[in-house]
Amino acid sequence: MRNRVAELRAAAGLSQQACAERLGITRQTVISMEKGHFDPRLSLAFRVAELFGVGIGEVFFPEGQ
Repeated sequence: MRNRVAELRAAAGLSQQACAERLGITRQTVISMEKGHFDPRLSLAFRVAELFGVGIGEVFFPEGQ
């Protein structure tokens, strides 16, 4: 799965640490998501989308898209 977490986080002016704190996760988890090494469970994916004010499909999408 690919994602736009780094792009959306930067556009929101959030550091990785601030993003992690607002999501209730570790900075390392944010880094892993941004690098595509970690696919979050559905509840976290929805929190990420909500944090950036977009739909879940605007953050996470299949490799082929």
